[in-house]
Amino acid sequence: MSTGSGGRREQTRQKLFVAAQQLIAEQGFSATTVDEIAERAGVAKGTVYYNFKNKNDLFEELLRHGVGLLTASLREASASRAGEPVEQVDAMVRAGLAFIEQYRAFARLLLSELWRTNRAWQETLTLLREDAVAVVRAALDDAVTAGELRPDLDTGLVAAAVFGMVLVVALDWLTFQPERTLDDVHGVLSAMVRVHFTQAG
Repeated sequence: MSTGSGGRREQTRQKLFVAAQQLIAEQGFSATTVDEIAERAGVAKGTVYYNFKNKNDLFEELLRHGVGLLTASLREASASRAGEPVEQVDAMVRAGLAFIEQYRAFARLLLSELWRTNRAWQETLTLLREDAVAVVRAALDDAVTAGELRPDLDTGLVAAAVFGMVLVVALDWLTFQPERTLDDVHGVLSAMVRVHFTQAG
């Protein structure tokens, strides 16, 4: 019976994650209370404290969960085009856009917190970001090794640029140009990436 108490607890945590990311994206971390999170999730306030030590703990676990999902989607996209470094990067761009389209409340939350330096979870978020960026960097490093990109390319900075570009452009698209399709937005970013790599090769 793997769907017993452990499965129910995981479902409850998922509800709390969804409620917390929605509320914090709407009104900010400081303005969001545990009572509001519990109400939005449809659970008792004590349930929040049963699953998390406090609001900070919930938020840190939310970041781990969300960035972990994003990193996994990037890894899967990269693996789907193994041996084709430029195509790997393009696949990761599309995967990032698709992830943010599906989890836009989390993406807004991530963007609002990513460059803050005064949060208790900043070290955790920095490590999580590094994990995600490292997936992109690995594909770029492969391209350099294969001679597809120039040997002095700063793959760390380019990987960070790709990560940041996808995050910001996706949220701009969903907020200000929602009539555009994923294929349309990916096509534009794909062309930009390919032009850059052609010039860098």
